[in-house]
Amino acid sequence: MNPVRLVLFSLIFAFPMHAEPFTALKDGERFRYRTSWGIFSNAGEVTIEAHRIQLDGRSVFRLRTQIASRGFVRGVYNFDDRGELLIDEASGLILSARDEGKSGSKLLQSETRFDYEKRIARHVDTARPERNREFPIPEGDPIDLISALIQTREWNLKVGERRSTVVYFGRDLYPIVITAEQRETLRTLNGQVSTTMLVPRMESEAPRGVFKRGGEIKVWVSESSPRQPVQMQLKLSFGTALLTLAEHSITPASTTASLAP
Repeated sequence: MNPVRLVLFSLIFAFPMHAEPFTALKDGERFRYRTSWGIFSNAGEVTIEAHRIQLDGRSVFRLRTQIASRGFVRGVYNFDDRGELLIDEASGLILSARDEGKSGSKLLQSETRFDYEKRIARHVDTARPERNREFPIPEGDPIDLISALIQTREWNLKVGERRSTVVYFGRDLYPIVITAEQRETLRTLNGQVSTTMLVPRMESEAPRGVFKRGGEIKVWVSESSPRQPVQMQLKLSFGTALLTLAEHSITPASTTASLAP
């Protein structure tokens, strides 16, 4: 999985172990992050936006992400990824996750659907059928990592406090424990910001995915209002990616969109 994509779908975290209404993002809300990698300060860009729609007579949030390499890095490695998540507003349950785009010369096209009655998730990768799989949904209701990433602004965790949950990214579900490690003042695009640093870890199972071989994730949430995840970091054996919040906006919806089944 591309490192920038791992940042987005791995930085993320804890929720109560029962279904709750979806409140992570507001209708019409949009985040844009600038990505740096090593010496390259403009390696890529990540955008996240949410819109409320109607699906089969119920209210659903559609989260769309776009991840792209930029600048010199794009000349070396052309990466474009578009993701879409459908989340039931009343329960907060993720219904499906789609991903398409291009990673270098490789096409990306996959979808995961969640069946909560049978407690099974089905992942279908059209571009790479050998990666197709079914996996059980463990006890508790998983939250997608994009939503959890933004939801951290509402936790208001104090240093030493922890939360745990099951989270989804890629084509798997992971039990994660998030700890508020320390307070830290960051230099951001908007100046000095006081933050709380959150760190997710796999504690109940052997580390896998991004957490293997010394991989480490950190998220910094601003302490002053409006509380936002202003910076995220992914450390791997071959380098460190840093996402810095560049823009945040909310555009109230004038009409309620619908999505055909």
